[in-house]
Amino acid sequence: MTKSYERGLFNGNVLIAKNNKIIYQKSFGFTDETKQSLLTDQSIFNPGSIAKEFNAVSIMILMERGLLNLDDHISKFNLGLPKWSEKVTIRHLINYASGIPKIENKLIIPKNDEEAWKILRNNDTLLFEPGTSYSYDNSNVFLQRRIIEKVTGMSYQEFVTKNIIKPLKMTNSVFDPELGYKNRTSCYDMDNVRCPELEFISGWLWVDSNDLYKWLHAMNSNRLISKKSFQTLLNNPYAKDEGGSLGRYFEKEDLQRHNGVSYKFESIFLNDFKNNITIILLSNNLNRAWDLGHIIHNLMLGKEYEIPKKSIYQAIRKESFIDINKAIATYDLLKENSEKEYSFENPSELNKLGYELLRGGNVDSAIKIFSLNVSVFPQSANVYDSRGEAYFNKKEYQLSKDDYQKSLELDPANNNAKEMILKINQLLPTKK
Repeated sequence: MTKSYERGLFNGNVLIAKNNKIIYQKSFGFTDETKQSLLTDQSIFNPGSIAKEFNAVSIMILMERGLLNLDDHISKFNLGLPKWSEKVTIRHLINYASGIPKIENKLIIPKNDEEAWKILRNNDTLLFEPGTSYSYDNSNVFLQRRIIEKVTGMSYQEFVTKNIIKPLKMTNSVFDPELGYKNRTSCYDMDNVRCPELEFISGWLWVDSNDLYKWLHAMNSNRLISKKSFQTLLNNPYAKDEGGSLGRYFEKEDLQRHNGVSYKFESIFLNDFKNNITIILLSNNLNRAWDLGHIIHNLMLGKEYEIPKKSIYQAIRKESFIDINKAIATYDLLKENSEKEYSFENPSELNKLGYELLRGGNVDSAIKIFSLNVSVFPQSANVYDSRGEAYFNKKEYQLSKDDYQKSLELDPANNNAKEMILKINQLLPTKK
């Protein structure tokens, strides 16, 4: 962990427990982009999707108390929703199998609960028939929280505080804390620019590593809900390989994994039931928390592991926006002289840079980076798919089609490539 921090790959808190005892707990780095205040084990983070566990478990608490049934249709709760509410059940909501309209997309993100209500109440079309597919989005979370309020007559935050936070003595957890709240962190990027403050639906519980561990320990020991209810949330009958309200469950390993991302906040925990190991990482500088969680798990199991290498993406990123040819020359030089120190074996490093350039409007530079990636990883379907997208953005339709066809050749299941080829065929001039 120290080496990862020194290499600029992790800024955050880590907690590891074995046999219900914390065996390692440390803080690495700073609370925000000013780098004036060091993290402590009291620092609270936005855990992203991990916060969705609290509404799902609240639903199960209410079910066990006989106040609702998982197969209740949500129309039962008189929420003023369109006719599709007569088809959707609570079980669909907790497994992201409802097909209800999304409350957010690339163009629109509701800034509060009122805006989310408007989107749902004004959209009478389902994405798919309930129970026939899977869509991991926040509309399911939003309605879970509103149903909890309808059933209990309390706000969602009040119910969780009374029934979860206080019984578990999660003394440092707080909902939607304002900037400046005690122990609150802010996320920031590699240029030390602070993330925008989140304006979204309410009900996101911020936690520190100690409180998140109390939560996981309570789940493992069935303090709040029965083992049967826990298993119901852990196993998604509609999308076994996708996971549900408690992240993903790997039956063979008897392992639960849940991660969350919100702007540059990144969190992950691994809950290894078989070996009684819990690994928690909370970060406010999106980077390698996911990889580190799995590396620590391997280390704990006595398996081979490798300390993450320095990011080649980070090494040439700034130069790429100034002079792409110099950046590629730096890449070649580092590969020649420092191959063991930098992560050259992962195509996602250059891919990430290519997409950042593409989003910034540097299409030609993006194509050069994607082309470098293609030359290094000629058997990767994904890198051809990415360059195909860049060529498409430049309206180089034939080159784009060539890349998508190559991607499809390497990965016949690439539906995006199939769709893009059809789209490009309509744009290419027809041969006489």
